[in-house]
Amino acid sequence: MIDNELQKRILSSIILLPITIFFIFKGSIFFIFFLSLIFFAVIYEWYNMSKNNKLTRIFGIIFLFFSFFIAFYLRENSFNFFLLIIVVCIFTDIGGYIFGKVFKGLKLTKISPSKTYSGMIGSFLISLIAGLIYLDYAGNREIFIKDHLKIFLLILFISFVSQLGDLIISYFKRKANLKDTGKILPGHGGLLDRIDGLIFALPASYILILIIGSI
Repeated sequence: MIDNELQKRILSSIILLPITIFFIFKGSIFFIFFLSLIFFAVIYEWYNMSKNNKLTRIFGIIFLFFSFFIAFYLRENSFNFFLLIIVVCIFTDIGGYIFGKVFKGLKLTKISPSKTYSGMIGSFLISLIAGLIYLDYAGNREIFIKDHLKIFLLILFISFVSQLGDLIISYFKRKANLKDTGKILPGHGGLLDRIDGLIFALPASYILILIIGSI
């Protein structure tokens, strides 16, 4: 039997996914509009969550601006890589949620009591599978064959940073005595709750590629 919260989460995802896909693929102006709406909503959530520490609030706003700028830059200049990051982050979240629910097990950290080691393994495994399928679908099979180890490590790195970002936001929620960053998404919480991993994975992955070179 699917619980009420999971029903809300599934329904929200069914509505949000096609909207997000539309704005990502439609064109630059549409994507800028979509990105701007998310940016200001996330800034608002962060502003409320960090009200007890002005320095943290300012640093967070600067970081969010940088992360959203990287999102726009990658979408315009490296679309396949941009989509790879999104796919890996989405399936990192899905893998962690499914494996955590099914296998449960030892808790990962006190920062986020719902996180488990089984969920962490699921995040890496499902995101790796999804990332490789995406690369094959996107026509980058040659890249994988040529340098499969680098591709494996890149996907695992994106997944790791995504999970780390989730924990970082959970830490600030815990400090603010909040369960969710907002209530805009039924079953999910706030927008920041949904893209916490992505806002860390985007700049981290971009910086990594700058260091090691293109894949």
